[in-house]
Amino acid sequence: MEERIIDVNFGPQHPSTHGVLRLRVKLNGETIVEAHPIIGYLHRNAEKLSENKFYPSVLIFMDRLDYVSNHNMELGYVLAVEKLADIEVPERAQWIRMMVVELNRIASHLVWLGTMGLDLGMITPFFYTFREREKIVQMFEMLSGARLTYNYISIGGVYKDIPNEFKDKFLEFYNEFPKRLEEIQKIFDENEIFIQRMKGIGYLSPEDAMSYSITGPVLRASGIKYDIRKKFPYLHYDKVEFEVPTSNECDNYARYKVRIEEMKQSLRIAKQAFDRIPEGEYFNPVYRKQGLLKIKGKGEVYSRTESPRGEFGVYIVGDGTYRPYRVRIRSPAFHNLSATNIMVKGLKIADMIATISTLDPVFGEVDR
Repeated sequence: MEERIIDVNFGPQHPSTHGVLRLRVKLNGETIVEAHPIIGYLHRNAEKLSENKFYPSVLIFMDRLDYVSNHNMELGYVLAVEKLADIEVPERAQWIRMMVVELNRIASHLVWLGTMGLDLGMITPFFYTFREREKIVQMFEMLSGARLTYNYISIGGVYKDIPNEFKDKFLEFYNEFPKRLEEIQKIFDENEIFIQRMKGIGYLSPEDAMSYSITGPVLRASGIKYDIRKKFPYLHYDKVEFEVPTSNECDNYARYKVRIEEMKQSLRIAKQAFDRIPEGEYFNPVYRKQGLLKIKGKGEVYSRTESPRGEFGVYIVGDGTYRPYRVRIRSPAFHNLSATNIMVKGLKIADMIATISTLDPVFGEVDR
């Protein structure tokens, strides 16, 4: 049979690409010969805009990078600034930050799990996952007053202390979530069509994952046990107990299983952090008195944190003024997306949609 290669564009408005992703695909019939991601449709110039703002004002841009996991973006930036300006953070704030970012990791994975189901034609799991996410969002609303762009983690601590009603809400979620997650997992694992579309599809070898600088759950699903919280501990991750889920299957199903297990571990970390929050200040008292706009920084720093999508890096150069001279972001979703072609080559169009879904890209972060 004679080959007839045709070029097809998917996106940048296609609902199954998780944002404004365009895929330039070469097809032989319905078999993918090549698939190249085309990005940049959501470019907002966040890094250059940050260089014209005072250090605390930059946080609004961090919130809008990975808008599904805002707290993790805020944390990566404030750790870099605190390192640059030698700012001490109270112990109470450190543990609160840890609890909050792990809850945010769960919320992020729940959004991914529900929307992945939609990509594969499964409507029911979406309602289950968003029901659980809503409980976390309500807790964040208690802390920050916002439901999406929280602006809660601040240079020198956190924006405000934990209210009493938060504690009851957290404990209720902690006790209920394992059972709820088991229900959600059962919906997926007992669906024969889901299993067929995930197992053995979207293979990413450990060698290729390393070659493309893949990090996060996608890397760990390819059998490489690399987690920044273990390898380069920040906050108090070296003082809590948790496992790093991995899989040697290297396929779509492995990426699904790793994220399910990560939610369980994040809940475990969040509870340990919650139990160990000490009394005391939740914000550096020096900067409470003089204000954050007095922050100066000189030198260069790089902060790496483990976001739900992988290594989120913030590089800052300070020239001794109140504004950063340079700001550069390392987007984990950007690197993960770069491996698209090798993962989908030889698959069908429907398999490409499922595979991209397991990469969990967020384009506020990819395009910046």
